[in-house]
Amino acid sequence: MIIFAIVVGTLCAGIGSVWVAAALSFGVLARYTQHMLSMAAGALLATAFMHLLPEAFESQAGAHDLFMTLLIGLVFFFLLDKAELWHHGHEHGAHAHAPAGRVTAQTASAAQAHTGTHEHDHGHDQGHENHHRHDHASGHVAGHSHAGGSWAVLAGDSVHCFGDGVLIASAFMADIRLGMIASVAVLAHEVPHHMGDLVILRAGATDRQAALIKVSMAGSVTALGGLLGYWLVEQLQGYLPFFLVIASSSFVYVALADLIPQLQKRLGGWQTAAQIAWLLAGIGLVTAVSNLAHGS
Repeated sequence: MIIFAIVVGTLCAGIGSVWVAAALSFGVLARYTQHMLSMAAGALLATAFMHLLPEAFESQAGAHDLFMTLLIGLVFFFLLDKAELWHHGHEHGAHAHAPAGRVTAQTASAAQAHTGTHEHDHGHDQGHENHHRHDHASGHVAGHSHAGGSWAVLAGDSVHCFGDGVLIASAFMADIRLGMIASVAVLAHEVPHHMGDLVILRAGATDRQAALIKVSMAGSVTALGGLLGYWLVEQLQGYLPFFLVIASSSFVYVALADLIPQLQKRLGGWQTAAQIAWLLAGIGLVTAVSNLAHGS
C-alpha cells in the first residue's frame, strides 16, 4: 500500500506540476503566474512548519539534534544553490553579455511572468531590476541557441525531481496523510520550475508538444526518487525524523530564498493584497488536504 501511494504521489507531483505549468505558460491561465508563486510559497511553508517539523519533533529524537539537522539542511541547500548558479554562470558566460544566473524555473518563469502579468512598475524599478538575475536570464534566453543548453536544463531538472521523490517518500513512510501533503507542496513549488523549463525549450525552437513531453519525462523521474527513498528510509527507519527535517529545510529554503524574493517588488495595493491572499490560499490548500486525508 505504501509503495503504491508513493508512486502515485510522486507521479502526481512530478508530471502533474508539468501540466499545470503548461497551462500557466501556454494557456489562458498565463496571467496567474505570479499568483502561483505566492501559493507555492504558502504551501511549502505550511507543509514544513505545520506538518513535517511537528511530525519529526514528536519522535524520540532530541530537539537539539533535529534543529542541528535543520540548520545543516538549510546551509546545504544554500551551497547547492550557489554551486548551480556558479555552474551556469561559468558555462554560459562566454555567450552572454550579462551573467546567466540560474537558467531554470526562477529565472525563466520570472521572465514569463513579467510579460504575462502586465504589472505597471515605475521606470526606476525597471532599471533597478535589470541588475537582477531574472532579467539577465530573459536576455540570455533570447540571445543564443539552447539546442544543447536545453538538455542540460532537463538533466538538472531531473536530478532536482529525483530529490523531490526521495523527500516525498520520506513523508509517506512517516504517515500517508503527511505524504499526500508533501506531494501537494512539491507539486506547487515545481510548477514555476517547470514553467522555466518550458520557456527555455520554446526559446530553443522546440514546439509546445515536444517541450511538454521532454519536461514531463524529467518530471517522471520524481517516481524513481520515490522508489529509492522508500528503500532508503526502510533501511534507515530510525533516522526517519531526520529525513523529515531535511525535507522541511528544502521546503523552507525554496520558499524563502527562491519564491518569496520574486514577490518582493513594488506593487499597488490591490496587487499586494492579491499576493497575500494567494499566499494564504497556499496555506489553506495544505490545511484542506490535511483535513481531507485525516478524514479518509
